[in-house]
Amino acid sequence: MHKKHIIVGISGGVDSAVAAWLLKAQGHHVTGVFMKNWEDDDNDDYCSSRQDLIDAAAAADVVGIDLDAVNFAAEYKDRVFAHFLTEYGAGRTPNPDVLCNSEIKFRAFLDYAVAQGADALATGHYAGVREGADGKFALLRAQDETKDQSYFLHQLTQAQLGKAMFPLYGVRKKEVREIAQREGIPNFAKKDSTGICFIGERPFREFLERYLPKTPGPMVTPDGKTVGTHQGLAYYTLGQRQGLGLGGSVDGSGEPWFVAQKRMASNELVVVQGHAHPLLLQNEVRVDAMHWISGDAKAYSQDTCGAKLRYRMPDAAAKVTKSPQSAPQVLALHFDAPQFAPTPGQYAVLYDGEICLGGGVIA
Repeated sequence: MHKKHIIVGISGGVDSAVAAWLLKAQGHHVTGVFMKNWEDDDNDDYCSSRQDLIDAAAAADVVGIDLDAVNFAAEYKDRVFAHFLTEYGAGRTPNPDVLCNSEIKFRAFLDYAVAQGADALATGHYAGVREGADGKFALLRAQDETKDQSYFLHQLTQAQLGKAMFPLYGVRKKEVREIAQREGIPNFAKKDSTGICFIGERPFREFLERYLPKTPGPMVTPDGKTVGTHQGLAYYTLGQRQGLGLGGSVDGSGEPWFVAQKRMASNELVVVQGHAHPLLLQNEVRVDAMHWISGDAKAYSQDTCGAKLRYRMPDAAAKVTKSPQSAPQVLALHFDAPQFAPTPGQYAVLYDGEICLGGGVIA
């Protein structure tokens, strides 16, 4: 195998540490880099970046690689956080982790790695990349499907995938921790990070209130009956059940309440009772700004593929159609089974078996 100079993003977690160890064990020249993407909360109880850097340095020391630190906080604020606030302010629910991968890790960070003379950039993502006979790169699901992160990487381009390496493609999470423990990597038992990177474990609404003003208004049933007060449409997402502060029943069912619609013009939050309420279920979902990883906008028109409307859901069979009058980046997904609360601003990601075809924004 051709030995490469590979820069690995070392986050302080066990996955990236083992990714670096695997590459070094294969004989590559490996350099670790810790990325700092957020610095508004350096003294905040919820910010773990200082501890993450300490953990990254300890792991790099055991693996036997140099560790550098780079700051992409300005790029993150411009390319990811600004979009995040705009989307929430417009009543949509964005996924900044997708943008972080396409704009920061595999754009700003990749540019940095290439400038340092690296042949490739590796991360601890659970995913795979494969070059076909035609020279095109395919993004693959990880073999440990319970940890697969291809959903968050679906916006990557051919150029980005051509420089990307995912050493954990064929490794299960249990094995990752076993390797780390066996090799004496000190973060072998470190808990996986959850939630959005710059928010940490803090209450989400508390964080949003720093940047978006409270705009209280009525919670209403579909027929207009007021049943409560919301704190601002930006703080809620379609399908949300927790945190509504509603008890009792207007239909006698005793079923829990869910967010079904946001009426931006009237500042009304529409709530319904029951997980199977018709307003929560859709058989057709429009997708805007569709990105095909292969680069071929004609791919899969009229075909059936697997679709994920959120990260943790299993694939749902969907037929892909494209109106002749619409732009090639606008699609309709037609599902055999109704889908629960497709959420504007989130991503619909399409699959053909193990291959991630790409994805777009739910309209």
